[in-house]
Amino acid sequence: MDLLTTDLCDANESAVRVVEPMLNSFGGRAAFFGRIATLKLFEDNSLVRKALESEGQGRVLVIDGGGSLRRALVGDQLAALGVKNGWAGIVVYGCIRDSRAIGEMDIGVFALDTHPMKTLKKNTGDAEIPVTFGGVTFTPGEWLYADEDGVIVSEKQLH
Repeated sequence: MDLLTTDLCDANESAVRVVEPMLNSFGGRAAFFGRIATLKLFEDNSLVRKALESEGQGRVLVIDGGGSLRRALVGDQLAALGVKNGWAGIVVYGCIRDSRAIGEMDIGVFALDTHPMKTLKKNTGDAEIPVTFGGVTFTPGEWLYADEDGVIVSEKQLH
């Protein structure tokens, strides 16, 4: 990604929302951007698999996992699905696992932390609804930009 979040903030200060600094980068792609797709769930990643099995078309999957630090919502198999299906990145308000393997994949992955425990499979949650964490509301179809300096969101594509 040639677009830096710092430069985008400087040029579009009134048009961007900055996520509070709480997410860590785990993916092999340190910088990424794309249209937002959302999931809201809690300790159940059934919908994550369904989303990443679909064509990503360069989008970013934003997962509101309620900030849970008790189970991982994304592992290497799901991240590999994201790579295979053209997702630019995954942002998790929760944990991931298999961080070493994910770090070698061509996908951006930001999360709160890592955790070795997999999730429950209850098939619960919501897709394509606005979700809020880190002081920002993520609305499907808006744009997310992420790099070493942070995560920002904009209603429109930035240049």
